[in-house]
Amino acid sequence: MAVPCIILMGVSGTGKTSVGMALARALNAKFLDGDDLHPRENILKMAAGQALNDEDRLPWLTRISDVIFSLGQKNEAGVLVCSALKKRYRDTLRAGNAHVRFIWLQGDYQFVLNRMRQRQGHFMPEALLQSQFATLEVPGEEEGDVIPVDISPALSHIVSHCISLVSAAPAQMTKVAS
Repeated sequence: MAVPCIILMGVSGTGKTSVGMALARALNAKFLDGDDLHPRENILKMAAGQALNDEDRLPWLTRISDVIFSLGQKNEAGVLVCSALKKRYRDTLRAGNAHVRFIWLQGDYQFVLNRMRQRQGHFMPEALLQSQFATLEVPGEEEGDVIPVDISPALSHIVSHCISLVSAAPAQMTKVAS
C-alpha cells in the first residue's frame, strides 16, 4: 500500500507551516512548503498586494502535483503545505496522485487575521486574507479525503489531533469531527 501524502490546506495564517513541520517530524516524513514552489511572478504579485488568479496558480499547482507524484513513486511519506482553496485546485492535486489526503486547517476570519498580525517574514500581506476567504470553496461531502481541523486550540493539540487522524487510517482518511 502506498504511503499517503498529507496536504495541509487552508487560508493563509491558519498555521499550515507550523503544523506541517511538526507533523512531518512526528511522522518521519518529508516536509515541503508549497509557498516555496510558487513561480517568481506569483511571489512578486502577492508581495505587491495583488491576489493570484487561477491562471497564476496553475503552474504552482502543477509543480506541487509533480512533487506529490515523485513522493508516491518513491513510496515516501510527505507532508505538504498548500492553500488548495478551490475544489478544482484540490482536484488538480489529486489527478494522478491516488494517495493524497487533505487536512483542512480552519478558523474564522477574525481569529486568522489576529494570527497573521503576529507573524513576521512572510510575503502574504494581511490585506489579501479577505480575498483568500472569498476564494475558499468549503470542501463538500463528495471530498471524503478532506478532514477539517479547528485551529483554535494550542499548536501542540492541533498537531496531536492531526497525528491521531493520520495514524488511525493513513490510507483511508475520511471526514471525522474535529
